[in-house]
Amino acid sequence: MTRISQPTITEYLNYLQDAGLISKAEQFDVKGRKYISTPAKYYYTDTGLRNAFLGFRQFEETHLMENVIYNELLYRGYSVDVGVVQVREMENNSKIRKRLEIDFVANKGSRRYYLQSAFAIPDQEKMNQEQESLIRVSDSFKKIIITGTNSPLWRNERGITIMSIYDFLLNEDSLEM
Repeated sequence: MTRISQPTITEYLNYLQDAGLISKAEQFDVKGRKYISTPAKYYYTDTGLRNAFLGFRQFEETHLMENVIYNELLYRGYSVDVGVVQVREMENNSKIRKRLEIDFVANKGSRRYYLQSAFAIPDQEKMNQEQESLIRVSDSFKKIIITGTNSPLWRNERGITIMSIYDFLLNEDSLEM
């Protein structure tokens, strides 16, 4: 087995970014309002090239949908980060720290949106999982869950907007709905 050093991996990722094949999303501590040094996430700038490179073998709808949302946010002029919400919870009579992820924190001027990508929400347990990080953010910026189903746009009792990927992609003002 060949070992590749971390600096070499970083160099390769930088080459792929410079070539325009991938984009980097930094991790942003939402409560602390600062960037954190944990590993960034990378998204393909062209999912068709990604699929061709993989020989159309790995068709993961959840990852592809997340990648499409990321690309669309960039296309609309947002700066996009991955949100991190740090929480403390009691577990087995001791406090533990958990890191909850918000798929995207999209910023443009004074506007900010917190977005989750959820291909399917088949039950209340999955809905609770998807909205947990969003409800832990105490500011008043809009919180949105984008689903892969073609269901009507609605706002739940926690003030979170749920919209389909179709509503998001086909309406450039969808985040304002």
